[in-house]
Amino acid sequence: MNDALDLLCRLIATPAPSRQEGARADILADFLAQRGFPPHRVGNNVWTRSPAFDPSKPTLLLNSHLDTVQPSQGWTRDPHQPTIEEEKLFGLGSNDAGASLVALAVVFTELGEQQLPFNLVFAASAEEEISGDGGIALVLSHLPPIDAAIVGEPTSMRMAIAERGLMVVHCVAEGVTGHAAHGMGTNAIDIALADIAWLHSQPFERASSVLGLVRATVTVIAAGSQHNVIPDRCRFTVDIRTTDAYTHEEIARLLEQHLQSRIERISLRLRPSRLPDGHVLLRVARRLGVECIASQTLSDQALLPMPSIKMGPGDTQRSHTADEYVLLSELREGIEGYRRLLMALADEPVEHLAYQP
Repeated sequence: MNDALDLLCRLIATPAPSRQEGARADILADFLAQRGFPPHRVGNNVWTRSPAFDPSKPTLLLNSHLDTVQPSQGWTRDPHQPTIEEEKLFGLGSNDAGASLVALAVVFTELGEQQLPFNLVFAASAEEEISGDGGIALVLSHLPPIDAAIVGEPTSMRMAIAERGLMVVHCVAEGVTGHAAHGMGTNAIDIALADIAWLHSQPFERASSVLGLVRATVTVIAAGSQHNVIPDRCRFTVDIRTTDAYTHEEIARLLEQHLQSRIERISLRLRPSRLPDGHVLLRVARRLGVECIASQTLSDQALLPMPSIKMGPGDTQRSHTADEYVLLSELREGIEGYRRLLMALADEPVEHLAYQP
């Protein structure tokens, strides 16, 4: 606990907005090296593996992120000055996801040299808050084959066995300009409104048994230049929170079939995640009495192709808030909970962890 608290305070005191995580990566690399685990750097990512790595065994990835969002205007204290008051550790990134990162690092260094029936790989990734190309997506290509992953995020140590994905769709409704007084032309706003009404009518009928329905929300819209000109262009952006009930390609085809507007750009890379029924991590959770949940928020799980869970100390409701904090008891429970989970996993038949793409 003392090692964990010291490391977390050092990380809080080191600003690390997305794409500027280098100094924090140095701190974590030094922490690993001092404990006998040679660190590897890929950009601002840091990773290492069990010293007795055995390619014949399945491999479990322990991952959390180094970066933070920018501090909001509502902070009433220095966001980079770690302060403990009444069992609360205040500081930017303390809850999201510093406590998870530190707890995973400490447990990895405790168990990494033990003879477990699986290999452990630890990765502290960059650019999670912006889902950037220089984060977990970059470091994955440098890791050995991974069979399953634990992603550290604040879930109150509940196990998120499913997570929504995200599609961002940029659309352009195209009309014909004209003078408003004559009623001539085709108003692009009317075309956009019809498409928006269709999107909000819940057109994605299949429901996930864990995540529910796909949700589409129009979040940005722009059209027109002056009051007496019928606009011939209306641009709008759709935020689509996806589930395992549809592939992103299926949703894209539905949009192309039903929207009158032209799809200008679409993002497909942040995919939903769901642990397969009967997976060994589910069995372990039930044996330990760990609550299993579905997560509505996005994380690096969206970029991991192998089975994964999201789990960590802290409260997701505190993420990205002013005067962010984590309880010292939560940090302690995170260390104990990760340790208990990995030791229980070691009691399971090792072949059940292996990933078959």
